[in-house]
Amino acid sequence: MRFASVTDRLADLGAAKWAVHREARRRVLAGHDIIELAIGEPDTPAPQALIDAANASLQARRTKYSGGRGESSVLEAIAAKYARRTGRAITTDNAAYMPGTQTALYTVISALAEAGNEVLVGDPLYATYEGVIRASGADMVLVPLDPAKGFHLQAEDLEARITPRSRVLLLNSPHNPTGATLTHDEIAAIVDVCVRHDLWIVSDEVYETMAYGSPFVSPFDMAEAAERTVVVSSISKSHMLPGMRAGWCVGPVDFIERMLPLSEMMLFGGQPFIQDMAAFALSAEFDECAAMVESFRRRAEILPEALANAPGLRCSKPEGGMFAMVDVTGTGLDGENFAWRLLNEESVAVMPGSSFGQQAAGHIRVSLSADADQLREAAARMVRLAIRLTQGKAA
Repeated sequence: MRFASVTDRLADLGAAKWAVHREARRRVLAGHDIIELAIGEPDTPAPQALIDAANASLQARRTKYSGGRGESSVLEAIAAKYARRTGRAITTDNAAYMPGTQTALYTVISALAEAGNEVLVGDPLYATYEGVIRASGADMVLVPLDPAKGFHLQAEDLEARITPRSRVLLLNSPHNPTGATLTHDEIAAIVDVCVRHDLWIVSDEVYETMAYGSPFVSPFDMAEAAERTVVVSSISKSHMLPGMRAGWCVGPVDFIERMLPLSEMMLFGGQPFIQDMAAFALSAEFDECAAMVESFRRRAEILPEALANAPGLRCSKPEGGMFAMVDVTGTGLDGENFAWRLLNEESVAVMPGSSFGQQAAGHIRVSLSADADQLREAAARMVRLAIRLTQGKAA
């Protein structure tokens, strides 16, 4: 039987990247004591008020069809958020509700790029970006993010890889997996390149609230980029609700209108009771959310301190998000082999950096989604492994 070519484009993506994580999960289910630091998911509970709001809406039978763009309450909340942030007149015409950032990414890229086009993205990159780009039919062009420059995207590196086929820059700051958070001047330089080469900017801002170094900056907030920038985001990280799949995209009115038929062919709306909860989440402040961000800010300091004198290991303080990158090349291993040795010998599960691109092949990505004691214990086990490896090199 025949299949569409998209199934071939996506056939080799996904499984191998998560092999260490899957094996760790298997061992946990078999009763092994594993410190799991592979997956980026908040480990603190969502605000009870949001759970109550979802329950109340569900009990009120808010389960019928929703409009393809989204319920008016959540669209108004999204528009208000970005009007406050940008200082511009942002209305519900600039917004569309989506079930999670991933759905928003797929829809937005599919509306902007196709076969014959190129989408530029930094390397390392979030694990699903390649699949999203390939699904559209476009070619992915990797822009190296230099570890020596903190994995910050450099405008000159971006410009060097632009061709007449380039259509979109997929930008992520704070960055998964590296934690790099771009400064205002860095974003402005990137915007200048995109304006001169007439590129769209798709800005993945799911870690907006989790910037620990430089303040969060978005190209959407710059007037010169507003008409070429589409923001995708959600409450998955900011409100500790990854399983609720409540997200959105915000951009120029013309873009939203052109994208909506594509969205409606897939979704035709999201669950109204979840949208009610999302509207509440975006319209109020929650002590639990502030506490979660502060907790991750403190956790971001643990690995750099604990590994400061470890032989063969280097770890800079994450500037945002919920991950730390550890350079393991000094041990004589790449990230893939170090991750497997760490799991097999020290019962700690992390992600090989190569799961996120070749620029991080000498690193491991460590999720900070565990309490401080577990992170310190995991760091101690990394040090033990590093000592054995480096002593073996010396011998």
